[in-house]
Amino acid sequence: MRALKKLAADDNVEVTAVCDIYDPRRDAAAEFTGGKPFKDYRRLLEHEGLDYVTISVPEHWHAPVTLDAADAGLHVYVEKPLTYSIEEGLAVVKKVKSTGVTLQCGIQGMSDDSYESAAQFIQDGAIGKVVMAHIDYSRNHEDDFWLREPDAGAQPGVNLDWKMFLGKAKRRPWEPNRFFSWRRYWDYSGGIATDLFVHRLARIVKACGLTTPSRVVATGGQYFFNGDAEVPDTFNALLEYPEGVNVLLVSSMANQTRIRHLIRGNKGTIEFTREGFTIEPEALYRDEVQPRSHKKSGGEDMALHHHNLHNAIRKGEALRCDVELGFNISMACQMTVESFRRRKSLAWDRRRQEIVKT
Repeated sequence: MRALKKLAADDNVEVTAVCDIYDPRRDAAAEFTGGKPFKDYRRLLEHEGLDYVTISVPEHWHAPVTLDAADAGLHVYVEKPLTYSIEEGLAVVKKVKSTGVTLQCGIQGMSDDSYESAAQFIQDGAIGKVVMAHIDYSRNHEDDFWLREPDAGAQPGVNLDWKMFLGKAKRRPWEPNRFFSWRRYWDYSGGIATDLFVHRLARIVKACGLTTPSRVVATGGQYFFNGDAEVPDTFNALLEYPEGVNVLLVSSMANQTRIRHLIRGNKGTIEFTREGFTIEPEALYRDEVQPRSHKKSGGEDMALHHHNLHNAIRKGEALRCDVELGFNISMACQMTVESFRRRKSLAWDRRRQEIVKT
């Protein structure tokens, strides 16, 4: 909402309606934006004058709202991951193509030009054949991770629709932590993989021109925190791509010391930095590969990401993270969740479009 208000004048946009199943949040959103408040998103989709909707809900609701919005002929900005499951992702890709709506997946880091620029260097052979990439997204929580203090005034059936929140997830009695700290539970989230890895993997997929992984294995666990979270606090995954590239993803919620964000080629290495990226040659190729640096324009900015969507709708501008890119990134992260939960190395059958055991 802050991003859209920032763009209001220059992009000629207006928030005309808002929706939330929790009254205090809905009322605050209506006051902040001036939008008409709704309790049920299906009624919001019927509101006259809408061009597109922004879907900012727990992961298990991404697909239902996206599919309904597309059926209503509305363009979509949906937070990452694209959907909660791979099957839902396939359905969303099919729906977007059949309806012709424009969908931007909210991996806002794709509005940083570094990854398109890196892709061009790689295509031009600047680092030779890419063989491996590794990247992390770690944090250091003091008490417990992703745990928010529940609002004391939250009352299901009075000012909060608990049944709607659960949706197709397992029916449970009211549990405040499941509502206010939903990222900690498998019913609504893929944890580190779908909340954090999607951002980092997007950079590698975009720069290296990757599709969907052919094989995935993930490890991790609750190694430090002892709360009621179901998702791991430390999580690592290795993805093998049919393009001949291995990608290593690293994360912990108890230590935020970063690893270098690298794409390794046989002739040189790209390192992503806060300023953009650098290219350094391998010793064997110092005469052939020249050191380079790229200063980024743009950045991990939701306003830029929405601005790109506005231009895509109005002018046909290429999306920074369209439905296919959003799917490729999200499904890879969802495969890591499946690998972790099954304790198996998993493969992707491209022909049948389903996970199989290796």
